[in-house]
Amino acid sequence: MKNIRIGVIGVGSMGERHSRVYSGLRNVDLIGVADKNIQRGQEVAAEYETQFFQDYRQLLELVDAVSIVTTTPSHFSLATEALEKGVHVLVEKPITENIEQGRALIKCAAENEKILQVGHIERFNPVFIELKNVVKDRPLIAVNIKRLSPFDSSNTDVDVIRDLMIHDLDLIINLLGKNFESLSAWGRSISTQAIDHAVANFSFINGPVSTLFASRVTEQKVRSIEVIAEGAYIEADLLGKTLMIHRRTFPEYVGKHNAGKYRQESIIEKIHVPMVEPLLLELRHFVDSISGVTNCDVTGHDGVFALQLAQNISQQICLSQSFQQNDLFSQTPQFATV
Repeated sequence: MKNIRIGVIGVGSMGERHSRVYSGLRNVDLIGVADKNIQRGQEVAAEYETQFFQDYRQLLELVDAVSIVTTTPSHFSLATEALEKGVHVLVEKPITENIEQGRALIKCAAENEKILQVGHIERFNPVFIELKNVVKDRPLIAVNIKRLSPFDSSNTDVDVIRDLMIHDLDLIINLLGKNFESLSAWGRSISTQAIDHAVANFSFINGPVSTLFASRVTEQKVRSIEVIAEGAYIEADLLGKTLMIHRRTFPEYVGKHNAGKYRQESIIEKIHVPMVEPLLLELRHFVDSISGVTNCDVTGHDGVFALQLAQNISQQICLSQSFQQNDLFSQTPQFATV
């Protein structure tokens, strides 16, 4: 089998990571990288012993697949051009700026019979993979996710919902399904004109409730999931790569005449989590999807659904901010569906 020829468009911090991983993958040739910043592009190309292209169109002529790791407003045009040239695409999240563009991109990929994978990288986090195995077949009561970060001026082309929370929207969908019953959300702008801090509450039909916290103005970086299930409380640290299960049990031993009484009230189980880089798993999955080894698990449809939820949350927050205090509980915002 021939090696798959791959390029990377956009080599900021995340694009450089794509370049690094591709350069070490078996059955892959990193043909080159493209970036508007000539100096940056040349540095990354030199680091990973590949070619720099100032014009991404020249790169598209030479590759079978491409990672698009640029700002959100450019996703649609770049991905469309690549797909129309017969190039498989992995586009970073969010898939596009709006739902209409996302649906058009799905159609374009289908018409050209090419893979369109969306960069929801947390799907490939070993902690989340193990968490899914742990909660399988367990009745769930609640799932809460926190994604908090210090302010970074380089990531302000979208609000915190499409920048950070969209990762966890994808995880919730993957974990709990799409049977949403209701949504409420709050947020505020702090360091930018967009929403920088947001909280979203979901309820599911005949299922659990979920609360997502996302902030890009905290002094601590947090990526955590807590699951409340019948008979267990589960803590997952996506950064620290730990997964803990707390169970309450009541084994009791009582000696003769009530002597030596012993009671165990709870146990904590630490689940082994493989120390594998999520990006490595994500890009390997992309390559395997192209080769036909597996089906793409994070499709354009997944990206659009997560973006639809993000858009619903942003609209909910904007609507709640426009309420007069006296009207706060007199209106019930509608939950839009895909």
